[in-house]
Amino acid sequence: METKEWTVRISISEDDEDYRTVAEAVLTTPSGKRHASTAFARRNPGDRPVPEIGDELAAGRVLADLADKLIGDAAGDIAQLTGPARAR
Repeated sequence: METKEWTVRISISEDDEDYRTVAEAVLTTPSGKRHASTAFARRNPGDRPVPEIGDELAAGRVLADLADKLIGDAAGDIAQLTGPARAR
């Protein structure tokens, strides 16, 4: 069985007051295909700052966006291989 490795790099940053967390992710496949996504998490000003929660939310959201892009790629590839949909 062949094993393939895809690389996802996630960078996470918070603003100085820890109100907003930004996650940026880049997925690169061995063939050179690349997807980039950005996602955010915002803390309610009334909540106490817990940076790990913002990191988890932003990272989870950016990975979900990458997953949507990959599923879209697969759907497009399937459509190309199977040809146009036929009316029944």
